[in-house]
Amino acid sequence: MASTADYAEHKTPVLLTLLLAMATFMQVLDLTIANVSLPAITGDLGAATSQGAWVITSYAVANAITVPLTGWLSDRYGQARMFTIATAMFTFASLLCGLSWSLPVLISARVLQGAMAGFMVPLLQALLIGNYPPEKRGMALAIWGMTVVVAPIVGPLLGGWITDNARWEWIFFINLPIGVIAAFGVWQLLKDRETPLRRRPLDRVGMALLVIWVGCLQVLLDKGNELDWLNSNFITALAVIVVVSFSLFLVWELTDAHPIVDLELFRHRNFGFSALALSLAYGVFLGTMVIQSLWLQTQMGYTAQWAGYALAPVGIFAVILAPFVGRGLRNIDPRRFATTAFIVFAICFFWRTQFTTGADFVTIALPQLLQGVAVSMFFAPLVSINVGGIAPERMASAAGTQNFLRTMCGSFGTSLAIALWTRRESLHRTQLADHINVYAPQSTLYADRLGAAGMPPDQVHAVLDRILSGQANMLATNDVFWVCGCLLIALIPVIWLAKPPFGRPSPVAAD
Repeated sequence: MASTADYAEHKTPVLLTLLLAMATFMQVLDLTIANVSLPAITGDLGAATSQGAWVITSYAVANAITVPLTGWLSDRYGQARMFTIATAMFTFASLLCGLSWSLPVLISARVLQGAMAGFMVPLLQALLIGNYPPEKRGMALAIWGMTVVVAPIVGPLLGGWITDNARWEWIFFINLPIGVIAAFGVWQLLKDRETPLRRRPLDRVGMALLVIWVGCLQVLLDKGNELDWLNSNFITALAVIVVVSFSLFLVWELTDAHPIVDLELFRHRNFGFSALALSLAYGVFLGTMVIQSLWLQTQMGYTAQWAGYALAPVGIFAVILAPFVGRGLRNIDPRRFATTAFIVFAICFFWRTQFTTGADFVTIALPQLLQGVAVSMFFAPLVSINVGGIAPERMASAAGTQNFLRTMCGSFGTSLAIALWTRRESLHRTQLADHINVYAPQSTLYADRLGAAGMPPDQVHAVLDRILSGQANMLATNDVFWVCGCLLIALIPVIWLAKPPFGRPSPVAAD
C-alpha cells in the first residue's frame, strides 16, 4: 500500500481514474448491452429466444466464478499486471463474440469475456483505493460507482441503437478501442508502481466446489420455470447438488488455510452487512432493469432503440449528483446516503406498480428520471462502509469477495425476476380468462362487435387473446416491481447494523 508521500508523487490520479472508469464502463456495459439485442442475435443465429438468455447468464456466471481468484492472482503477478492482462483478454473475447457464427460459439466467447471481467472489477477497486489518499477515496469511489450504475443504463440505449441501425456484432466490436486504450494506459501509469508479489497456495478444492454450486444454481434458476421446478427430476438433482456442494464449500473455506473466498471477512461487522445490502440491492436493480426492457419490447411495441431511450433518463441525476455524493462522504454518514437511495428506489418501484398497458413514453420515463437520484447514492456509500476497518493487505481479497457476491446476486436476481414474472403472468392469465368467460359479458359484446365488423372468428379470438396476454403481462410486471420495492425497504435496517468508522482502512481490523 502506498504511503502519503507516494500519493503526492503520483501526478496522474485523474488520468488513472479516467482509464479505470473506461474499463469499468466497458465491462459493466457488456453485462446489459445484449439485453435489447437478444431477439436480433437469436434470430440471426437461428436459435430460440429462450436460448438467448444464456448470452446474458453465461457471462454473469463466469464473472462470478472468477472474481474470488483475483486476490490469489494479484498476489502472484501484481495488481497492475493482472489488470492489464484481464483487460486485454476481455477485449480479445469481445472480438470473438462479434465474429461468432453460432449460438454455442457466442456463448463460449461470452464465458471467456465474463471470466476476464471477473478479474477486472475487484482489481479496478483495489487500484483506485491503492492510488488515492484516504481523504480522496470517497470521490474516486463515487466516480467508479457512477460508471457501474450508468453503464447498465447506457447498455440498452446503445445496444438498441446499434441493433436498429447497424448489426448486433457491433455491440461487441465497440469494446476494441476502449479495451486497448485502458489496458495500455493503465500499464504505462502503474508498471513502476506494481504491488508487492507473494506466492500463496491455490485452493483448488474450494475453487472446484465454487464452480459446481454456482454453475448448478444458475442452471437451476434459468431452467426451473421452464421445467416446472421440483416436478422435474433434472431440477431436483441440481437442487441436491447445489445444497451438498454449497455445504461442503462453506465447511472447506472456513477450515482451509488459504481459502479461495475469504469468509473470515464476514467477521467484520461492516463488511458483512454492507456486502449483503449491496449484493441483494444490485440483484433487484439488475433484475428489474431486464424485466423493463423485455416488457417494453415484447408487450408495449417498443423497438430496441426506443426501449433504450425509455430507460436512459436514470443516468441524468446519476451523473450530476455522483461528484457531490463523493465529496459528501467525507463528512456525512454513508448510511444516510444508502438509506436515501433505497427509499427512492422503492418509491420508483411502487410508482411503476401503477402502470397500465396504456402508459406512454413520459409515464415510463419519469420514474426512471427519479431513480437516478438513488443510483447516485447507491454504490459509493456502501463500498465506503464495506472497506471500513479492513487491513490494507486484505483490501484486494475484500474487493474480490464483495464483487463476487454482487455479481452472483445480479445474475441470480435476473433469473429469479424473470421466473417470477413468467409465473405471475401465467397465474394472471388464468384468472383473467376465467373472469372473461364467466363474469364479463362485455367481452362477449366486444367479440360480437368485431364479428359484426366482418372480422373472421379466428381473428376475433386472436385479438382477444392478445389483449388478455397484454393485461396478464402488465399485472405480472407490476407484481415484480411491488416485490422488489418491499425487498429494498426491508434491507434498510441491514444498512444501520454497520457501525463507524467508515471508509478509513486501518492496519488493525475493527470488530
